[in-house]
Amino acid sequence: MVNGCMLTDVTEQAGTRNERKAHTRAALLDGTLTLASERGFAALSLREIARSAGIVPTAFYRHFASLDDLGATIVDEGVTALRLALREVRRKPDAHLADTVRFVFEQVRLRRALFGFLIRERHGGPAPLRQAIAMEMQLIVREIVADLSRLRALDSWSTTELEIAADLLVTTVTDGIAAFVASTPREESAIVERTVMQMRLIALGIAGWAPPASPRL
Repeated sequence: MVNGCMLTDVTEQAGTRNERKAHTRAALLDGTLTLASERGFAALSLREIARSAGIVPTAFYRHFASLDDLGATIVDEGVTALRLALREVRRKPDAHLADTVRFVFEQVRLRRALFGFLIRERHGGPAPLRQAIAMEMQLIVREIVADLSRLRALDSWSTTELEIAADLLVTTVTDGIAAFVASTPREESAIVERTVMQMRLIALGIAGWAPPASPRL
């Protein structure tokens, strides 16, 4: 029993330490998102990020190797959330396109700070962050290209044409997200419905597009 109690105590202590570490890590991420929304990630210091989470600067390194590592982690979370949302759009038939686009914006509404960070830093962040976002966004485009290539109706499309269509889908959604996170509550509904209409037009265009015939030799 004594050994059993000791084992239980050790397990509980380890669980508590892990919970504290996870809590602090989440506080660092949340604090960074809040601070970056005010001044941008490039303007932040390790000291103020640590202070936002209630820890000393040296304790920061227990969670992230550097500020670049912290930024890359936020990018990974943001792009993963975007990828999952876009995956839902691609899985639904056209009859449900409006509902699935609205689903994407509901995810944005729930994680507004995270998506706002991704949109802002995509063009205005430090070079390592911009490069990380660009690489991740390109992976999303490639994922959509792979999905489109499986559609029998698009068998005659070239890789270039599939890439253009995929890029158009991603750009339309991300532009809508950018407008949404910068909007007031009164403007949100109009932005969502505009994006729904844009996606419907793209879907119609894809369905009706006939690749030009190859020139005769």
